[in-house]
Amino acid sequence: MAIIRKLAITQFRNLNQQYIKPGKKLNLFVADNAQGKTSLIEAIYYLGHNRSFKTNVIKELIELDQQKFQLDAQVDDYRVKLEKSKQKTNINIDQSRLKNSSELSKILPIQIITPDKGFIVNGTPKNKRSYLDWGVFHVELDFLSHFKNYNKALKNINTLLSQQKQEELDYWFLEISKLSVVINQSRSNYIEQLKNTNSSELIQELSGLFNAIDSFNYEFKSGWPKEVNAFNSDSVYKYLLKNKPFLTKAKYLNHGPHKASLKFFLNKKEECFLSRGEQKTLSIIFWLTQVSMLVKNNIYPIVLIDDISSELDTIKIKTILHYLNHLNVQTFMTDIGKDLSFIKDENPTIFKINKGVITTQ
Repeated sequence: MAIIRKLAITQFRNLNQQYIKPGKKLNLFVADNAQGKTSLIEAIYYLGHNRSFKTNVIKELIELDQQKFQLDAQVDDYRVKLEKSKQKTNINIDQSRLKNSSELSKILPIQIITPDKGFIVNGTPKNKRSYLDWGVFHVELDFLSHFKNYNKALKNINTLLSQQKQEELDYWFLEISKLSVVINQSRSNYIEQLKNTNSSELIQELSGLFNAIDSFNYEFKSGWPKEVNAFNSDSVYKYLLKNKPFLTKAKYLNHGPHKASLKFFLNKKEECFLSRGEQKTLSIIFWLTQVSMLVKNNIYPIVLIDDISSELDTIKIKTILHYLNHLNVQTFMTDIGKDLSFIKDENPTIFKINKGVITTQ
């Protein structure tokens, strides 16, 4: 069970030398705008992913006139330390240096709900793949290695296509056909597990979010044309050989798992025709279903919720928090704190942030 017991933040945006002991369940951070609420959520996210959900520019994350930032946490029985400058990254777990940040994600699995990262329903295919693969990574032990091998094969194919070297393509077509099937199968299996997680219990628990939750559905799109059986390597390989002249002209592979997506429906209505309110609520239901499925697999992610009070009414927020408490996952949520009486029943640990200084309420 992933629990952040202690957290120290040094020179991360406007948070410097801040130290907190979070509660085991709901932690609420109250502040006016531009005080450091989202920076706190971003710091925790960075600690679990070794990247930000807001920017790729490191200097934006480092406090003004400083050279690096540091995040230090006790996660369960692990001591996790991440130090980042413009030139290098050091990640240590129990004083042993990590070479691969995927190990970090296993110790600190994090799910985030924030408008900044975009909603998954009617979102971009890239964003959909990101959320999908986050879940698959945690339940399929070999998924990451297959994914890396696929990207290596894809890079080689695109290089050969751009250089017009057709004679070397067949080998890599065969390799990517095999890897494509493995990745598609892993993703498809995960989607089926998610649908099975949509049990009557979950539907009842989340009925306060959306009363037509049982008519919410989604399907996996493999990234291959309909003529290709995406779960058969021979079918994929034959398609690639047949279309070699076209691919050589295009100079890149425009189909495959790197183009996969999810398609969402409500009462058989496609996601693009849903209202923004329906899209954001169904996105949250999908995220909560992912969390619920991981818990059933004995993986307890940390949930980050940033800036949704402007997106959802108090009944929906209370439904979300009650459900997360029911799952026994540690949650970090930000709010501007106008009226917090509606969540008192969830017994939150409350912090206040003022000009980058975090205090316990």
